[in-house]
Amino acid sequence: MNIKKIAQLAGVSTATVSNVMNGNFGKVSAETRKRIEDIIKETGYKPNVMARSLVKKESRLIGVVVPYMGKDDTFFNNPYNAHIIAALEQVIRSRDYYMLLRCVGDPNEIVTVLSSWNVDGALFLGIVKEEVHEIKQSIDIPMVFLDTYAPDEKIVNVGIEDYRGGYLSARYLIGKGHRKIALVSPVISEDGVIRERYNGFADACKEARIEFTDKDIFNTDTYYKNAIQVGQDIAFGGGQYTAIACMSDLVAFGVVEGLKQCGLKVPNDVSVIGFDNLTDCDLVTPKLTSIAQDIGLKAQRAGDHLFKMIGGADFVFDERLPIRVVERQSVQNIGE
Repeated sequence: MNIKKIAQLAGVSTATVSNVMNGNFGKVSAETRKRIEDIIKETGYKPNVMARSLVKKESRLIGVVVPYMGKDDTFFNNPYNAHIIAALEQVIRSRDYYMLLRCVGDPNEIVTVLSSWNVDGALFLGIVKEEVHEIKQSIDIPMVFLDTYAPDEKIVNVGIEDYRGGYLSARYLIGKGHRKIALVSPVISEDGVIRERYNGFADACKEARIEFTDKDIFNTDTYYKNAIQVGQDIAFGGGQYTAIACMSDLVAFGVVEGLKQCGLKVPNDVSVIGFDNLTDCDLVTPKLTSIAQDIGLKAQRAGDHLFKMIGGADFVFDERLPIRVVERQSVQNIGE
């Protein structure tokens, strides 16, 4: 079986079959595309990817870079990474490309690797602004960043409304009657995702005249076991908090466990809200209320932008996707 035979069976030209196989659907009607795809499926035809790549001077490879990971870490340590990587792989696969995944400590480590891979494009997860410039200067390929704040750089980035997420987190708890609220967060740097979420959270507290100071912030990384320790610290700290906001669901899971180990019940004694709305939120007890982002949509939009750039488009774009509160069982209304 070859392209010529498929074209004969479909009653079209070999160029039309080639357009369908290469994803150039704009040149083919939906009916013709379906007819060709059905024939390919029925005959079990597998195109020679290497030959196609040589002809088109493409590798059909997309690099995905997960930064700031220690030598003993895996992306499974953080459920968010696992979910976004799975979503990106699905988008890349749908375009008949292949994903090459690299986890690194320093994002600049990836420069030589991407060059040797000869990838057609790259996706970078959560790069700090100081390193974006060097990456842009060192790699001349289409690239899209996710969850990156680098306003002085001409990049394409897809993120979420982080400021609004922090704001909604506080407003939701305040709306449920909570006035003594703790925030569990990574160390807040000058710019970036966590700073934006913190700013939104602090502004919501200020607007509602809720006292919120540095002593109400508990810092932790995104390791479950360390979050458990923070939950214990809050339980024994004497702060009399009625609610705790966490900047990720994984940290919220750990905080809930830490509180539980100290004899406190969620939400009866302390309410907890997470951030990301991972599918895991429905698997814990109590089910976790969370600020929801659409990870699948984020991956799809990042992929759309990258493939446009691979196709020759040249643009700068900072897209912030909407978020919302998903209410479950971990926050109690004490205002009634």
